[in-house]
Amino acid sequence: MDSLLSILKDHWGYDNFRGIQREIIDSIMAGKDTLGLMPTGGGKSITFQVPALAKSGVCIVITPLIALMKDQEANLRRRGIKAAAIYSGMMRADIIQTLENAIFGGVKILYVSPERLSSELFLKKLSHMKVSFITVDEAHCISQWGYDFRPSYLKISDIRAVKPDAPILALTATATPRVVSDIQFRLGFKSENVFKMSFERKNLAYKVKQCENKEAEVIRLLERNEGCAIIYVRNRQRTKEMAEMLQKAGISATFYHAGLETSVRDNRQKQWTEGKVRVMVATNAFGMGIDKPDVRLVIHTDCPDSVEAYFQEAGRAGRDGLPSQAILLYNGNDGAKLEHRISDNFPDTYYIRDVYEHLAYFFQIGMGSGAGHRFEFNVDNFSRIYKYFPNRVEAALKILTRAGYIDYREEEENKAQVMMLLGRSDLDRLDSLTAVENAVVTSLLRNYGGLFTQYVYIDESLIADDCKITREQVYELLKALTQRRILQFIPRKKIPHLTYTQSREEADLLIFKPEVYSDRKEEFRERVHSMKAYATNDVVCRSRQLLHYFGEDKSKDCGQCDVCLSHSHSAPDKGKIKEAEKMIVKLLSDKKPHHATQLLALNIDEDELSTAISTLINEEKIYQMDGYLHLS
Repeated sequence: MDSLLSILKDHWGYDNFRGIQREIIDSIMAGKDTLGLMPTGGGKSITFQVPALAKSGVCIVITPLIALMKDQEANLRRRGIKAAAIYSGMMRADIIQTLENAIFGGVKILYVSPERLSSELFLKKLSHMKVSFITVDEAHCISQWGYDFRPSYLKISDIRAVKPDAPILALTATATPRVVSDIQFRLGFKSENVFKMSFERKNLAYKVKQCENKEAEVIRLLERNEGCAIIYVRNRQRTKEMAEMLQKAGISATFYHAGLETSVRDNRQKQWTEGKVRVMVATNAFGMGIDKPDVRLVIHTDCPDSVEAYFQEAGRAGRDGLPSQAILLYNGNDGAKLEHRISDNFPDTYYIRDVYEHLAYFFQIGMGSGAGHRFEFNVDNFSRIYKYFPNRVEAALKILTRAGYIDYREEEENKAQVMMLLGRSDLDRLDSLTAVENAVVTSLLRNYGGLFTQYVYIDESLIADDCKITREQVYELLKALTQRRILQFIPRKKIPHLTYTQSREEADLLIFKPEVYSDRKEEFRERVHSMKAYATNDVVCRSRQLLHYFGEDKSKDCGQCDVCLSHSHSAPDKGKIKEAEKMIVKLLSDKKPHHATQLLALNIDEDELSTAISTLINEEKIYQMDGYLHLS
């Protein structure tokens, strides 16, 4: 067995590499700049983790996903691999210690958020590190043509300048041919070198269902399909409403979005991952880095902004290779909503200038001043005062950030804080603490100084490891000790921050270059239109449409999407349709409204049932209101 296979077997328990993993690894081992295109669930992490252990020095992994960074760091440590991470919210002393460990060989894999790359401290310490290679995860973020462009990714060129001999491994699950070329250009590849795995998912049936009542359709799909599911909705409020609706229908469900407390998100993801909850209703904040292979169903009740985003989210179904479905619910209103998102994400420049002007009033920044000033920023409060829609304000702030006038960070995570309310002598005399509460207090006192005089930032994970309990238990115990006035605990929270990167300008003098505004707006428009085309094209196989978008030609239909199935079905049996109509009318003849899902009890074929309902509504024999059917 060669050394790479030995590493794979010893640390991950696999006998062989999958797909193009070995080719990518061999390329980076040879010191070549390498771009790997692998679909969601294709095993991207193995392609940098294995060579990181095989090569001397530290592998630097750049990723924008802090939650994924923390999870991978913890997973690697459990496997006995020396991993560490640097991200926003860490104390300076902890960052210095982590970087020093990387310099002196205490770290093999170092995860870094892109925002950290340009800091003077990081670049200074980097110059003393022996770097084996640099991995850029979610590499499409560096391309202005990518669906998730992040200006912070452009800072990667700074570390290439410091470590010119360290090869680059770029990885992404979603990139069009144009983005593939741009990634290599932006990262300064010495020569083109791309390894691409087919994006085809033979076990995954892509379907688009036209429906007016999406809630009723979600219930129907969950009742007719077994197994774990993810339902993606557009906004945070909708996650809660949908989860509550499912619970009332007797379906086990919870919800997830970025605005929830970290401990709440972690607990809900854990419940879902362990199968204690069947359905996760979520915004697009959920999914990156989840390791749950048995998701049978992914439902989108709203169209994502791009085919790339849809493909990535839909791809979380069926990673175990078993039959699964990705279903997009679509109706006549969705096309107009998608078009509206263009102006929401790229408001007119006069609107952006107006927001910039009101920021100065809000923070009381005079003309020609403010450079370097950093503020906590409540978008909702700002929007309420100046009568804006929050989503359009955030879009304007992002454009102003790309233009270089401000730096707006959405919901930057602050660490938890603790301060003791009892004095040391009172605490020593306290005999009402349980054994685990006492362990937590002891761990706090052992690991942190100054607790009796000021608030101190703490790491719940460190306390949890110390006391052999979970981070969720630490959180609950600290809340309980707060209620008893033994200490004061301020949980971790996410607070948006806004920094003036240059002095305040006259709003009329703001410049928005094409690559900041007009070019990106046109790119966004094209992606939106591609998404609409996918949702409304009921002629070409869904799998072929998706593969073609990513530059992969496929001549064979998948045979399992809604388009393929409609082609294979013969014309509906008119006699069976008439019989179905009679059964529906008979059910409704009791003059009581019946929810659309109650018709499932009639055991009528799905297509026949749908045709019969449509016919009866068109003939005005029945009518539908709020998901309920009534006899006319």
